Formats: sequence, structure tokens, C-alpha cells
Amino acid sequence: MAMNYVIEKEKPDFEVRTDLALEERESFPGDGGEIAGVSLREWQDKEKQVKLTEVKILDERGAKAMGKPEGTYLTLEADQLAEKDENYHEQVSQELARHVRRLIGHMVKGKERKILVVGLGNLYVTPDALGPKAVEHLQVTRHLEQQYGEGFCREKGLPVLSGIVPGVMAQTGMETAEILKGIIQETKPDLLIAIDALAARSIRRLGTTIQVTDTGIHPGSGVGNHRHSLTKESLGVPVLAIGVPTVVGAAAIVHDTVNTMIETLANNMSTKGMGDFIQEMSSDDQYDLIRELLEPEFGNLYVTPPNIDEMIQRLSFTISEGIHQAVFD
Repeated sequence: MAMNYVIEKEKPDFEVRTDLALEERESFPGDGGEIAGVSLREWQDKEKQVKLTEVKILDERGAKAMGKPEGTYLTLEADQLAEKDENYHEQVSQELARHVRRLIGHMVKGKERKILVVGLGNLYVTPDALGPKAVEHLQVTRHLEQQYGEGFCREKGLPVLSGIVPGVMAQTGMETAEILKGIIQETKPDLLIAIDALAARSIRRLGTTIQVTDTGIHPGSGVGNHRHSLTKESLGVPVLAIGVPTVVGAAAIVHDTVNTMIETLANNMSTKGMGDFIQEMSSDDQYDLIRELLEPEFGNLYVTPPNIDEMIQRLSFTISEGIHQAVFD
């Protein structure tokens, strides 16, 4: 199903933190709104039980409305990713590989590509360890060029693949962008793939959603809230970003809970009046009230699932396998 949105609408005034373009689109009134400068395509792979949503921000109007740069944002939703099912994770890796391969083809011309994979985040903070863990699983090949001579990978049908975990500023005293600029200057990759842990608005998307975008990484995105952008404009090479939400804001959880409570109260005859009263409050007022109650007591609190260790281990392998299948012949 493909749609081109042409009617301009304003976003709600309140801001619930999310890195997913899909959730930004959903934050508009109705079924996602008709947003000027944004196109939407949705389809279902019933065999793999994966729902795919492609949000394309086409121009400045769309970028302003969505609060994100122009580009393509592809989201894979797979509820069973939360399960320990190796066969299913392999199917998702195949689907991820198909779309990563397609986007790489648009971003970099030619078959002989030097690719640098960057694992963003802090290895010692589990919800932020997705990128470093994924790089650990990579089969890098660039060193073979150094060992057996330039052109070895081409002769063997291998990509020139390298990986780096730059750490976080508290560990290195350097911005990630500063570190990567030096690496790029020395190794001269044609493409950078950045893997990062994200924040979601909905708890049901934690560990079950993968976002792939050709826009790179921008300040405020990711669990680590990168201060400098990692984009083609800032680094000099195209940047493909792959992310999975691993945390959700506490206020967003309470907001979802309140909405569920309102529906329950409104549907029960004995509490209908109370439900109707709360329901008459705007979504802005509801969220502002929740935030005012929570933040003085708990601060800007983020929540992560109790099985986050297992989740990161499985998803990091799923993503690394997707990259392998996308770049290896």
C-alpha cells in the first residue's frame, strides 16, 4: 500500500522521546495523519511474520513536521524477536539483509565497496551495548588485504569489511565523530554502517523493532544521545544507520497505561463518568500531568526490559548476520 501525503497538520505540542520515524508518524492525529512532504508504504511478509513500514521524508516540509532529516526510514516489526527462536531470528536476518543490500546499492555505486561498521554505545551498560556486541560478531576482512596484498578480497569475492567500537566520551575523552574522522581519513571506506541502541515511545517495540535509515545518526538519537552528527555531511562518506529500541521513557509507559485505564473506565457502566472525565483531557494535558508528577521524584527516567542481557545478545547476532548476508556474495 503506497500513499503520498499532501495535507499539512501540526504535531501535538508535547514530546514523548522516540528515535523511530514510525512512531513520529503515528504521533499525528487519526491513523498517522496526512503529512505534507512524507510518503508511507506498509506491507506484511506473512511467511516471515514481519511487518515492514517505509517512511520517506521527501522535502523540508516533511523534515520539519517529522523532526527528522530527509531520507528513507525502514522499520521491521517482528514480535517474535523477543523469543529465543534461532530459526526466526535467521529469517529476520535474511529480511534485514535484503533491505540493507538495497539501500547500500542506492548509497554507493559499484560492487567493490570498502565498508566500515561502527558499534556505537557503551559495552559496559547493557541497554547501550547493542552496537559493540554486534561488531564483536562481525567477520572482518580488511586485514586480509594487508596480509595478502591489495585486491585479495576482490579475487576471493569478499567485501573489504572493517569494524570499530569507538566507546563513549566518558571513556575516551573524545567525541565519536572526532575518532571516526581520523579512521576514515586513514582507511578511506566507501560506506559507514552505524549500529546503535535507540529509545522508543511504546514498550511493545522494545527488542522487537529494527530501524534502518540512510540518513545517518543525528544529535539526540540513540540511548547515548550523541552530541555530534554522524552523516555524509559531517564525515564525508554515506552513513547507513541500524538501530533497535532498548529503552522507553517512564512517562511514556504511564501515558500508555492511563489510556488503557481510561478505556476500561469508560466501558464500565459503574465508572463511565470518571472515564469520560479523564478522557475529556487532551493528550497534551494527560502527558504533562504525568510528567509533572514523575520527573520531580524520579528525574528523566528510562526503563528497559528485565531480560535485556539475553535480548542484546540475540539481537546483536541477528544484526551482524544481516550485515554479513548483505555484503558477502
